[in-house]
Parts: sequence; C-alpha cells; structure tokens
Amino acid sequence: MASFKLNIADPKTGKCYKTEVKDTQADPFIGLNIGEKIEGGKIGINGYEFLISGGTDFCGFPMRRGILGIRKKLTVYPGVGFRGGLKGMKKRKTVCGHKINESISAINLKVLKEGAKKLPDLFGKKEEGVKEEKKPEVKEQPKKEDKKPEEKKAEQKPEAKPKEEPKKEVKQEAKPEEKK
Repeated sequence: MASFKLNIADPKTGKCYKTEVKDTQADPFIGLNIGEKIEGGKIGINGYEFLISGGTDFCGFPMRRGILGIRKKLTVYPGVGFRGGLKGMKKRKTVCGHKINESISAINLKVLKEGAKKLPDLFGKKEEGVKEEKKPEVKEQPKKEDKKPEEKKAEQKPEAKPKEEPKKEVKQEAKPEEKK
C-alpha cells in the first residue's frame, strides 16, 4: 500500500506542517497531477482545500510539471530540479513526472481554503507568541591579565628608531673658467 509524507504550507503564516498518510488516506492522491486541488476531508483534515504544488520520489528526485512518465533524464533550464548558474545555462538532470504514483514519497501541498480549526491545533504545535526567553545575564569580570588600554600603552616600550646620519655636504670644485 502507498504512504506519503505531506508537507503542508500555509501561505498566510509562512509556516509548514508535516504529517504522514497511509493506506486509505493515501489512496485519493494516486493519479493526481501537480496543480490539482484535493479536499482536506479525504485525508482527515476537514474543511480544508489544498493545491498539490510538487513532491519527490523515493530517491529524492523532484516532480516537475509537464513531464510524462515516472522518471526521465532531461536537459533543463533553471527551474524545478535545477537552480541554474550562468544566464542561459542548461544542464542534464533527472526529474519525476507530474503524476502521483506509488514511487512518490513526499507531496507538497498549499492551503487554498481554511477550515474551522487552525493547522497548529490539528498538528499539535503551539504557536509561538511574542514572548522570548530571557537568558540570564552573566557579568564578565575582568581577568587579572587584562589591563586597561592606557596601561598597555604605557607598558609597551617605544620602538627604537634608527638614527639618521647627518647629510654630508658635497663640495663641488669650482671649474676653471674657460679662456676665450
């Protein structure tokens, strides 16, 4: 029987919730394509409506829209399965087809319509409020070795500068005057 890990993204809060469906709850997904809608009641989340936005197979290859078949090796432009590099760069990558089958292990869902209960309540996660844990402040005591910057400067010996030699004046001999 089939089992899928579901990654449910809530665009309003920007959070993602993870769950797993097996056997009878997983059957409604078989044969659906990327971009199709599914009722939440079919998978045990009443009142919700989800959009299938992607997924991965058991080897980790991503599903890509517009690909027929289970898995193919294609030359692709940047997009799903290839982040890209230089402008116009193409690369040969392996991707899965857009139809959900038994070889798919994870399905990405996006919330389109919310139900009566909120997702954090359904999945047992508490929403974190504005409260933040305050860490106890630790006062740093100066070490015996640490000294004030002024004391450090005083302790440093001034660097010995090489003595400059006095410039020697070069006496130029007077040139004898030329006779005319």
